[in-house]
Amino acid sequence: MTAKGSAMTNTTATMAARQPNRSTLYRYMLEMVLIVVAIMLAFCAPGFSTFSNLLNVMRAISMLGIVACGMTAVIICAEIDLSVGSGMALSGCILAWVVGTCTPLIGSVAAVILGSLAAIVAGMMCGAFSGIMKAAFNVPTFITTLGLFAALRGAANLITGGYPLATFPGWFDFVGNGALFGLPFPAFVFVAVVLVMHFVMTYTTFGRAVYAVGGNAEAARLSGIKVSLVKTATLVLTGALAALSGILIASQIGSGTGTTATGMELDVIAATIIGGTSLFGGKGRIWGTFIGVLFLGVIGNGMTLLNVSEYWQYVVRGALIVGAVMLSQVTERGNA
Repeated sequence: MTAKGSAMTNTTATMAARQPNRSTLYRYMLEMVLIVVAIMLAFCAPGFSTFSNLLNVMRAISMLGIVACGMTAVIICAEIDLSVGSGMALSGCILAWVVGTCTPLIGSVAAVILGSLAAIVAGMMCGAFSGIMKAAFNVPTFITTLGLFAALRGAANLITGGYPLATFPGWFDFVGNGALFGLPFPAFVFVAVVLVMHFVMTYTTFGRAVYAVGGNAEAARLSGIKVSLVKTATLVLTGALAALSGILIASQIGSGTGTTATGMELDVIAATIIGGTSLFGGKGRIWGTFIGVLFLGVIGNGMTLLNVSEYWQYVVRGALIVGAVMLSQVTERGNA
């Protein structure tokens, strides 16, 4: 081998050796930023580092995080669901109506179980509707879920008459406001959803199919994957998780109301994108979404403690989405 060829080989080997370090830096960049932000807020925001405030952050992000796990699968499939906030409101209203109607007949425990099942089934049906519209008529999920965004919010208000429907028994308050071992109960539900979704997306055939469909739908179809079925399944799953989150919120506020989770769609998408899920599909991690949810919760809590205007908080969330997408594109080019 010539000296020139040997030099080229050494250069290539050096670049290959550096590549994993570079990829690792990009991979854990959000975690590092989160740690830096948390340290800064601990010094700047009064009460941020107290145990009670950290519990508040955990409780606040749990409902958002549950939905974001489902949204991660949808976006990895190169689709999007803009109806999750309205679905959360509708599920709470369905639960409240069923409890109020059925408690005198079957008791509060059975009524809550029946109402919860009805709410989750309604959420799954909304997801199935979006998937069928995409599969049968090629209507983009962006359009279908945008229509559902308005329709479900209207249906929620029709069920309640436009007023909060407070029909829950006293013990149901534990679901949204209770604690186990000193930690908020909704946080346990959130962590359970994260673990299950991580397992499904990482170790199951369905999870691999989701990534394949999002990466290249045509190649996935040619390899035998039922693309429409996979996309519909992710939308159904997200609808169910939105309903679960809506049930927790209904318990937390003590009623079903049509104004629940207004604007939640932005936060769910923001947490998912900040966590590294590509809007173009085929890329994303449940762990990244977990960190994105935590990051958004810490930022929001810190700005509240610093008395930052709510309007500026929306500006920051929007900027974070744009910044996360830009960083994702830079990272992909850097790894190319």
